Amino acid sequence: MPATLAVTGWGILSPLGAGADEFTRAVADRRSGLADVSAMFDEPLPQPKAHAITDFDVRDHLGRKRTGSLDRSTAFAVTASGLALTDSGIVVDEDNRDEVGVVLGTTLGSLRATAEFDRETLVNDRPYMVEPLLFPNAVMNCAASRCAIWHQLRGVNCTIPAGELAAVSVLRYGRTLISRGHADTLLLGATEEFSAHRAWGDHHTHSGDPSRVPLGEAAVVMVTEDARAVRAAGRPMDAEILSAEFGQYEPDGAGPAAGLAERIRAALSTAGVTPDQVTVASTGEGGITRLDEVEQAALHEVFGSGGPERLRIKELAGECGGASGMVQIAAVLARHRADARHDGELSLVTSVSPDGAVGAVLLRGWSRKGTDGEE
Repeated sequence: MPATLAVTGWGILSPLGAGADEFTRAVADRRSGLADVSAMFDEPLPQPKAHAITDFDVRDHLGRKRTGSLDRSTAFAVTASGLALTDSGIVVDEDNRDEVGVVLGTTLGSLRATAEFDRETLVNDRPYMVEPLLFPNAVMNCAASRCAIWHQLRGVNCTIPAGELAAVSVLRYGRTLISRGHADTLLLGATEEFSAHRAWGDHHTHSGDPSRVPLGEAAVVMVTEDARAVRAAGRPMDAEILSAEFGQYEPDGAGPAAGLAERIRAALSTAGVTPDQVTVASTGEGGITRLDEVEQAALHEVFGSGGPERLRIKELAGECGGASGMVQIAAVLARHRADARHDGELSLVTSVSPDGAVGAVLLRGWSRKGTDGEE
């Protein structure tokens, strides 16, 4: 039977703050990360507002040494990984670094780095003298690799380019790795940057949905371990990932809605709980009508007209693409960290992609204030 994952620390870099505590305060205060991005890039943008870290400087977080070649998405991931390790209290040394790995989700890696590298091959004079230092940033596994190098982690290293389903895919893969003894500790997360390339792509793809939330950017990383080992050691945890389910359905018609309802039921069944025990649903609703309707219909089918409290983090953090699911999970973790009265509550996290993929994650959270992760 696959291991249940314990989240023993987490880190986030987003317009709502750097680190779990700052993000928690922003969510509790309902503070929006929406900012004026018109001066961020030399290229014009289709919209002047986005949930972006307009004043981000990698040197503020990682120092000057070895940071000059980091693209934005990678710098986010390396920073969030460090914040997560600090939050967990785990010290990586020669005794354990071989058993600590990294699994990161994304959409395409750094779209900006890839596009700029490709552009050089088209516009430069023959023999197309492309800057070789740009190439590593154009590879999708750049962020995960640099996280491992930066923090000296020698365990499993993997990148999962699953877009909106990155969170559930990363959690399922991480659970398998730990269950089969390939790692003791894994940094599981996702990263997505804001760029002119993403802004124009979103504009042309979703211009028919004027109610959609502006784009966002973030990196979220969770330190995860086998929950049984954490309990046996008497250590606290932020959450226990009870199940993670996903599926692919015909994108048109009722396929995704019925499919998501099916995956939610599967997540509940795997965890051995009933719908009435779920307190919060952290959804991926972001103002794209046909996708939002999938989640709304699925939740109504499973929970009825009442159902759990809805948590819509995209209203504050924007559409973070491949990092969206992890930001939704971070919002749940922040809710627990902010208030011990929520200890032991069950939360559902749902995701939907335009191509018909759907996912559901069920977790139980705690505030970490003197609890060992038991009810």
